[in-house]
Amino acid sequence: MGYMGDYSMCICFPKKFGVTEVGPPADVKDVFMAYAAGGGSCLMVEQLRRFLVEVQGDVEASMEDAERVVQEVLRRRRNSGKFTKFGLSLEDFHFYLYSVDLNPPLLNQVHQDMTAPLSHYFIYTGHNSYLTGNQISSDCSDVPIIKALKRGLRVVELDIWPNSTKDDVLVLHGWTLTTPVELIKCLRFIKEHAFSASPYPVIIAFEDHLTQDLQAKVAQMVMQTFGNMLFYPESDCVKEFPSPEELKHRIVISTKPPKEYLEDKSLSNNRSNSQKDKDSDEDTWGRMSPDLTYDDDKVMTDTSEQSQCDGDNEACDWLLQPSGAPAYKSLISIPAGKPKGKLREKLKVENDRVIRLSLGELKFEKAIAYHGKEVVRFTQRNILRVYPKATRVNSSNYNPLIGWMHGVQMVALNMQGYGKPLWLMHGMFRSNGGCGYVKKPDFLMNVGPNDQVFDAKAKLPVKKILKVKVYMGDGWHLHFKQRHLNLWSPPEFYTRIGMAGVPADKIMKKTKKRKGNGTTVWDEEFTFQLTVPEIALLRVEVHEYNVSDKDYFAGQSCLQVSELRPGFRTVPLFSSKGEQYTSLRLLLRFEFVEVDI
Repeated sequence: MGYMGDYSMCICFPKKFGVTEVGPPADVKDVFMAYAAGGGSCLMVEQLRRFLVEVQGDVEASMEDAERVVQEVLRRRRNSGKFTKFGLSLEDFHFYLYSVDLNPPLLNQVHQDMTAPLSHYFIYTGHNSYLTGNQISSDCSDVPIIKALKRGLRVVELDIWPNSTKDDVLVLHGWTLTTPVELIKCLRFIKEHAFSASPYPVIIAFEDHLTQDLQAKVAQMVMQTFGNMLFYPESDCVKEFPSPEELKHRIVISTKPPKEYLEDKSLSNNRSNSQKDKDSDEDTWGRMSPDLTYDDDKVMTDTSEQSQCDGDNEACDWLLQPSGAPAYKSLISIPAGKPKGKLREKLKVENDRVIRLSLGELKFEKAIAYHGKEVVRFTQRNILRVYPKATRVNSSNYNPLIGWMHGVQMVALNMQGYGKPLWLMHGMFRSNGGCGYVKKPDFLMNVGPNDQVFDAKAKLPVKKILKVKVYMGDGWHLHFKQRHLNLWSPPEFYTRIGMAGVPADKIMKKTKKRKGNGTTVWDEEFTFQLTVPEIALLRVEVHEYNVSDKDYFAGQSCLQVSELRPGFRTVPLFSSKGEQYTSLRLLLRFEFVEVDI
């Protein structure tokens, strides 16, 4: 099976032009000749092993590894298990390098230390994980939850409310027109799909709007659904979070402990509307400020007084569980706190306990503007969750990097949307084998002299240089419709390539436009100077040039720079919604240059 397509297979293309066979790039030919035995025509197993070590940076590559590559390439290329000559020709070698599964840009297994506390990791987190579309009128469903879990999501957020008769629990976006779904249905599907993509813990974050009786019912539902999968904390006061390794194949519950929930509810009922809007961390539509203008120019009226659930404000008896089931409070392994006081006081680190704190997008922006270092200190032991602002009615998202560069573990995005913020999210969590947990860089966990921590605003020297060479790409004729392609001549494609990261590292560049009859060849190199490479993400976009209108999107990918494997690599492309195309790919080369500081 060759790597080239055939236009005769695709009805989208008229017969005015056909596929042009494109051979290996000059760099591939040169490296093949350099490693082939005596400059010959065949790359034997030992020569391939040396290439893997010296060019591809696979320093632990063994003869067995190289032999497996040769066997698999020859099996696919020759369509037979019997070979007379055990080595790779130039065409075989190019086939190997230009293969998504044989030569990927990232390691496909977990390789980071997974034994540190949860606060040491970025965690793949969803916002309103149950919504199928916009924040106002879409359906609540188990379907987006299942889809997100299959992609590797590890934090599922569920807003839980009483039903109309106050005898059951529903999941819905409060005080909107969204149609509800039963909590028990969501829990059952979470159990079924929790570990389909990763063995590491799934955290269910409840936004609780329930009475004490319904909280007891939720405790019973959770226990009966998950059984031995459920993790229980050793005590009410959590002094340090457990590690992802300790929590493998476990379900972890995070919400406000009942006492704090009732205190918060009682205080909220006695506040004025303006104070409520100012201090609230809850992501509830009933608490929005009046006169907020949305993306669709509609104005939502404030209904703050309605946003409080109708439960009893008296202290709860947490031993009301039927049949000795664990109390609601005893299920909470990651307590969601709401410290009193101003923003700086909320970020105060306590030595005897850890919590999860939630901040809305706007409040977080204020926090990093005035208390950036306090945010970093807080996230070294505690967990911080940041969620989109209320005006994102269409389920758009903010830039997740503003959270990651300050150590935020739970950067919550609307998974049902699409666009560049989600591309960055997908890119970050392709790292570490796609397990949903990515170890935070050491600089976010280190404490220097005089209690110094990382300052995202500081001007830093260049730490590393990344050179990226864009050789070629193909597969578009198999995925895009006729209207995306020129009917009378081959389409012209260009690649945009750049960095997302701290402000000093952010940049985008692009190749020249090149025509491509099946395969497009650019053969251009780009250099990127990085001050904080540990947090940087490589962005790649391909567009088809359109002389009369906006250029057409033709695929994208995003990869964490610190996870990139050096050498020649094949990068698969994804749709605007993050779905991988089966045939779209680019052949790139990555080279890292260390800089003496």
